[in-house]
Amino acid sequence: MFHKTFVRESPVRQRVMGAFFLLLALAIWFFFARSVDGGAISSFGLSTFQAKTQLDPWELPTLNTLYVLAIVCAVFGGIQLSRGFKKYTNAVLAVVVAIFVFGFLVWATAGKSLNLVGLFNTTLSKAVPITLGALSGILCERSGVVNIAIEGMMLSGAMVSALVGSLTQNAWVGLLCAVLTGALLAWVHGVFSIKYKTNQIISGTVINIFATGLTSYISAKFMQVYPALNNPPTFGAIAIPLLADIPVIGEIFFVNNLFVFAMFIFIIILQIALFQTRWGLRVRAVGEHPKAADTLGIDVFKTRYTSVILGGMMAGFAGAYFTLGSAGRFDEVMTAGRGFIGLAAMIFGNWIPTGGFAAGLLFGFADGLASRMAILGITIPSQFLLMLPYIATMIVLAGVIGKGHVPAADGIPYEKE
Repeated sequence: MFHKTFVRESPVRQRVMGAFFLLLALAIWFFFARSVDGGAISSFGLSTFQAKTQLDPWELPTLNTLYVLAIVCAVFGGIQLSRGFKKYTNAVLAVVVAIFVFGFLVWATAGKSLNLVGLFNTTLSKAVPITLGALSGILCERSGVVNIAIEGMMLSGAMVSALVGSLTQNAWVGLLCAVLTGALLAWVHGVFSIKYKTNQIISGTVINIFATGLTSYISAKFMQVYPALNNPPTFGAIAIPLLADIPVIGEIFFVNNLFVFAMFIFIIILQIALFQTRWGLRVRAVGEHPKAADTLGIDVFKTRYTSVILGGMMAGFAGAYFTLGSAGRFDEVMTAGRGFIGLAAMIFGNWIPTGGFAAGLLFGFADGLASRMAILGITIPSQFLLMLPYIATMIVLAGVIGKGHVPAADGIPYEKE
């Protein structure tokens, strides 16, 4: 009975989604297609200069391609309005949005060329700290503790990894210290939130302010004055033998640095651990019904401490990405809100690791595409693209795509009777 109620689609939602599909179709037809020349060709590069196998660009007739994409979106919209896709509506929504995005790329590259491999590489790289931030949030909130201090933990991890890495000239030692720094701040957050039952939002905010001030002070007083303290070694790209030589996907997925591969490993481990193991069942039970979990003999406080500290370690690891996996130095506030974006990705992904990764890719793609707008000569402000994922997150929270499942005890301190 519950399953039937869950998959049933309300008439209002059916009409809204159908109208949205048709709106995207009209945008492709009248905005994109009507603004390009009939003989324009859109060219997409399928390999970089470093690839062993050089593929010819993928060329498409711009106008005809846009018309086909608009018709496909319109067909989906008509079906959605007439009878709906029921439980497959969200999957169809993803397909239609992907079609629209591809239509945008076809329109943007009319008479020009865009390297898809480079774009997807950028997307994956920019998704790393966001996805890791989402995983950190999932670990904490699945156990019932809100952690908005992820940004501060990431920033502290970035600073410590650069400083220790510079002093030891060992990237692994810097990475370890970043993880321990995240764990330490998470422990502080856990003590205030779990033991003393402080408002978790306030506790997280205090940690963010503290981390921002301390890292900025150390950077200004020491790391900028003594360049040797801000010159850590970095993790270079690793090419997986044989797999790296596969055209297109080899360059995207199998030639990356440590942090990208670690991200995939963490996603798989956490997805399995949360939903296929006793530990995951205990964590979710504590986040949903801590009193019932306590009655069954589960140590609510220990479970929450463990989850929060693991989340802090994940955030510290994410912070090390900025210095040891990307920039090779520390700059003040260099995380630039990625911890908060990670929380948005967590919400968009419905508190599920794979969902958080998908949301991270969405944010990363918007960021990567925005950086190429000027190269393509597009007059649309890049800030508009950057704000679209946030709009999508608010739509999720509003329940248009589907109600997200917030852990029932999220943010609520547990009082043991």
